[in-house]
Parts: sequence; C-alpha cells; structure tokens
Amino acid sequence: MKKIITLVNSLLLLGGMATAQETIYPAKAQKGLLFLKNGTVHVGNGTVLENATIKIKDGKIEEVGVGLAIPADDVAVFDVKGKHVYPGLILPASSLGLQEISGIRSTTDLTEIGDVNPSVRSIVAYNADSKITNTLRSNGILLAHVAPVGSLVGGTSSVVQLDAWNWEDAAYKADMGMQLYMPSLLSRPGGRFGALFAQFFSVQGDPTKEALDKIDAVKQFFREAKAYFAQESKEPNLKLEAARPLFEKKQKLYVHCSQVKQMLIAIDFAKEFGFEVVLIGASDAWQIADLLKQHNVAVIMSQMHDLPTLDDDDIDMPYKRAAILQKAGVLFCINDDDPQNRGRNLAFNAGTAAAYGLSKEEALGAITLNTAKVLGIDNTTGSIEKGKDANIIVSDGDILDMKSSVVQHAFIQGRKLVLDDKHKQLYERYKYKYGIK
Repeated sequence: MKKIITLVNSLLLLGGMATAQETIYPAKAQKGLLFLKNGTVHVGNGTVLENATIKIKDGKIEEVGVGLAIPADDVAVFDVKGKHVYPGLILPASSLGLQEISGIRSTTDLTEIGDVNPSVRSIVAYNADSKITNTLRSNGILLAHVAPVGSLVGGTSSVVQLDAWNWEDAAYKADMGMQLYMPSLLSRPGGRFGALFAQFFSVQGDPTKEALDKIDAVKQFFREAKAYFAQESKEPNLKLEAARPLFEKKQKLYVHCSQVKQMLIAIDFAKEFGFEVVLIGASDAWQIADLLKQHNVAVIMSQMHDLPTLDDDDIDMPYKRAAILQKAGVLFCINDDDPQNRGRNLAFNAGTAAAYGLSKEEALGAITLNTAKVLGIDNTTGSIEKGKDANIIVSDGDILDMKSSVVQHAFIQGRKLVLDDKHKQLYERYKYKYGIK
C-alpha cells in the first residue's frame, strides 16, 4: 500500500521525536523510492516547473518532471502541493564547526601559528555537533564551505554536509581549496575608523611595503613548490607537497580580499602559476568585472547588508553589485559572513540582490548552482536535476522572502532531516513561561 506522508502528519511525528537538540540524530541513508509531488519546483538553473514531481532513489534524483507516474507499491510520497521546492542552499565561505563562541577559546579552532600553513586541514577540526548547524538547516542551508583563518596561507578548506555524526561523515568534498589571506595594501588602517586610528597612533615602518613583502614571500613559496615538483629525486617536504593539488588543478586558490589592488595581485597569481582563483569578500569586484571575466576569476560576495566600501560609492552599491557582476558574465555567488548571523540570512541576502537587479531565479542560482560551480561540486549538487544528490528543501513561501519563507522539509542525499534547533526550543520555552499561545 502506498504511504502518503502529509505535511501535518510529518510535523506531528517529528515534533514528538525532537524534544531536545541532543536527540536530533543524523538520519539513516535513504533507501528505495521517494517522491515529492505537486510542488512548484525551482530547479536552480533558471527553470521553474509547476505542479511537478521529483523521483528520488537511494539518495539520488532519478527524474524530475510534470505528470510522472507514481507506483502503487510501498513507496514514500510527500504531497507538497502549494509549496515551493528548491535545491538545498549552500553557504560558500564560513567558520562553521571551527568556532562556536568567539569569546571562549576552547570552542575556537580557526588558526595555526605561522604565516604559511598549506598543510593545515580545516576538516579534521570540524565539529559536527555545533549548535549553529541546526539553525542553518532550519533556514534551508544544507551544505557549507568551511575554511581555516590565517595571516597569509591559512590551509585547506572543505565542503561539509550538515547532517553528520563526525567530520568524516560530514566531508562532502574534502580539501578542495587553499586559503590565501591577502594583506591590506592601504598605507593606514582601513575601515570607518582608519583615519581616527592614524591620527592618534603612529605606525612604525611602511605598511604597504610590509604587505608587498609578505605577498612576495607567498609567491616565493609557490615558486619553490613548482621547482620541487619538477625534480625527479628529492627529499620529502610536507609543506611543499601540500601545494601539489593547486598545481594539478585539484584545488582552487581562494583569495580573501576586498581592494582592487589586492584583486589584481590575485589575478597575477592565476597568470603566473596557472591556479584557478576565487575571490572571497571582493566588495570592489564590480569595478573590474570585465577583467575578472577575462581571466575566469570567480567571486564569493560578502554579505550585502552593509555600508558602501568607499565614501563616493552609491549608497545602494552593496545591494546592486551582484547585478553588475551578472551583467558582465562573472561567475559569482552570494555569502552571509555577518558574525552575528553565522550564515542564517543567506537566502535573504539573495532576496536583496533580487530587489536590486537580479531576477528571482538568478538570485536563487547565486546561493545554489553558482555556489556549487564556484566550489567545484556542481556535478553532484546545486540544482534539482537527474543524477545529482537529493539535497532539497520545501518552503511554504518564497525562500528569498524573510516574511513568507518557512522551511517545512529538508533532505540531504534523500535523508529526511529533523528541523528543530536551539532557537525554536527557546521560543517554545518562553512562550510556555509567559503563557503565550
């Protein structure tokens, strides 16, 4: 007999199971057939299918379309009529699982001593039990790119899926990127209080020269690595060996920067060493969009709810720069790097971009398929297409709209997630305390 799982029944079932965050267990592997029917399916590549059905088998999307036949066998069916179905959202750059509370050292494992640490692997420090993870899932975020922090070469980053017992289970694509933190090329501290700082504190030496010296040191490291790989017989060097995937194009170089001069140096890295370069932050990338397109440099945009970078920028530049990159043909995705949000407002940042020049589906792509392309995982996720992992969310309303977005179902590789979290538990706790119905 066919098992029809309605929204109400599933919520009642999960509500009874999820009484505390500590009892939210990773789901077992999805086996057999699973159908999501009658939903409005936003594929992620710009296509929208009305009243469509998704067929999932053993965690993979087997078919997507309108009018798909559902067998009368013992299969699981979710009727999502009137709801919107999206690919799982992807947080493109974060410290998730590496830092829980910034003021408590024992919950922070972001950095290592030294400037050049290519052999550091963020994935082995990832905490799959983070309380933050479940709050992201409730907002539709199912995958995240987790990166270490450093003064120059921070080490390797990995993509994790947010339904795991430990870091081994969480690893979706391990060690897929090397992180480079570009030093500032301003002659004085930047930011809103830079001039005030310079007025009251004298800075020893030439900050710009010191920054260029650091950049030259990184270039020298990569030149030594290139020469090391060319030798037939050599003494093992673990630090140089850690850079090999970059030269073999098995990794991308993720450059954290915001100034145009820093981005030009990042392009120079791509030209000299042949690296695939991605800019992270890049608030001024819109100024050199054509150059980025020419050199195939992708961009992970910093969160949009911020002030303009320069005094003479348009007041709404943080909101409309995505549309400028889109028009120039630059591959980009949208991030939420606000330390207060911890990634939860990712979809709403994309919604802001949709209000300032992007179409709704282009904005969705900037947090799904585009992100998957930037991270090199678009062959397995990022869109609801045949052969990809069933990383899917179901929302009552528009996922980009803060008012109507309510995620009701989420699946990672076909596994049905429990969408409870610490925020929801505290909400219910204080409703009970004050007698609010």
